[in-house]
Amino acid sequence: MPKIKVPKKSPSLDMTPMVDLAFLLVTFFMLTTKFRPDEPVIVDQPSSVSEIPLPDKGVIMLTVDGKGRVFFNVEGQQMRADILDRIAEQFKVTFDEKQKKRFCVLASVGMPINKLGEYLSSDEDGRKKMNLATAGIPIDSTSNELAIWVNSARKAAPRYSIAIKGDRDADIPTIKRVISILQDNKANRFALITNLEAGPAEAPKQ
Repeated sequence: MPKIKVPKKSPSLDMTPMVDLAFLLVTFFMLTTKFRPDEPVIVDQPSSVSEIPLPDKGVIMLTVDGKGRVFFNVEGQQMRADILDRIAEQFKVTFDEKQKKRFCVLASVGMPINKLGEYLSSDEDGRKKMNLATAGIPIDSTSNELAIWVNSARKAAPRYSIAIKGDRDADIPTIKRVISILQDNKANRFALITNLEAGPAEAPKQ
């Protein structure tokens, strides 16, 4: 009896579910991704052999660039809003809601208080120009605004650690002044951020 030949069919694969999943993932990442704002200053950190890692979150960052200018930064919108309210109360100044919202999403700030309102009200190009012209947060003895920034941040976030990120070309007196301000305000635990370099090679064993 002859065998019945079953017609061969090429297999088909429905890619519709895969395409739908890809679009869902793209949409999810577009809606949830938060882009980091541009830093107003870029520093070239010195290198060291220290391997102590800096916490990913909960850090009050003080940046000193190659010109000796000091910038302040801390993450967390609610935290930044609380710090700005404390700053406003300390200096007897006011910020409107638009300025507060702008401060909460910015990166580092290096403006003296008397120019902070203008800085927050400016557009992106205006802030870039002010960042180039600013002398940073005042740290001299007659106008030590950095101490008020640090103390306001510590009161708003008592569990946050403090870190100093200095440029390799930053002058030593400015770094020492920043450290002195921290110590004068009983902030004796802080980190100095550096790039990791290879340690000295061990001598071969005989």
